[in-house]
Amino acid sequence: MEQQVNHNDYRPAKRPTMYFIGVTTGKSSIMRVFPEWAKFLKLGECQIEGFDFVPHDQPERYREAVDFIKRDPLSLGALVTTHKIDLLKACRDQFEELDEFAALMGEASCISKRNGRLVAHAKDPITSGLSLEAFLPERHWEKTGAEVFVLGAGGSAIAITWYLMKPEHGGNRPSKIIVGNRSNGRLQEIRHIHEKLRSGLEVQYALTPTPDLADQVVHDLKPGSLVINATGLGKDAPGSPLTNAAVFPQNGLVWEFNYRGNLLFLDQARAQKTSRYLTIEDGWTYFLHGWTRVIAEVFQVEIPVRGSRFEELGRIAAAART
Repeated sequence: MEQQVNHNDYRPAKRPTMYFIGVTTGKSSIMRVFPEWAKFLKLGECQIEGFDFVPHDQPERYREAVDFIKRDPLSLGALVTTHKIDLLKACRDQFEELDEFAALMGEASCISKRNGRLVAHAKDPITSGLSLEAFLPERHWEKTGAEVFVLGAGGSAIAITWYLMKPEHGGNRPSKIIVGNRSNGRLQEIRHIHEKLRSGLEVQYALTPTPDLADQVVHDLKPGSLVINATGLGKDAPGSPLTNAAVFPQNGLVWEFNYRGNLLFLDQARAQKTSRYLTIEDGWTYFLHGWTRVIAEVFQVEIPVRGSRFEELGRIAAAART
């Protein structure tokens, strides 16, 4: 069972409820997928509801939603997308606990309750890494010396760059990471986080207020480089961070974090798939990992990240999606 909730209309849940805090939550496949997953995972009688906010909404709106979840006994938690940074910035004092990544990255992609305490989690560092490894060739960075260009400097960009920078990867890390964003404020925020990580990797920050400036960065990437759309354009708003004139790197990897919407960025990559020998990935696997990690946290259940049981969750989701 699922429904949308308007602001100022928060009503006590009548059954255990997980919330989806997003922009156009009613269009997400999770509204059809969650009931089927709940059966498979034996979660019992429960439901999902969506809270829609405009990007960078008023802080008091975020505080109202978090306060409702905190006080309502059958409201168990939430997955947060698009608003991860803004929500935690507005509501940090409402949480009794932040996990390691939420504290480091200043974002909350998951809200849960533990022994009466409201907890903010940042799950994207885990889920983005799992999703990347599902399609990245073995020892790719070590073999190619390729680079990464992340379009966008929000929570998803922070998470994937953290994963790419991990010293545990040894020599298998990109030769350079470039983060491009339309506004300078978010670039400075992500730069501050990267400085705390002290990864030793070369990182550049490109102010790209117009798509043609982002095109220039893509044009200069080494062969085999990875280009990521972490902007939300194509889902939360129409369009792409690139123009149709952008030329992707030869033998490159292209990752669209979204799986729904007009996905113009994905179309741009597909138009060059054969000529540039591109490997192209959409956001479906990211969707699966993102939701299952949060559901595991909110409902306090074990959900594997690979193997037959995870694959079955993927099949269930694909069937429900259609």
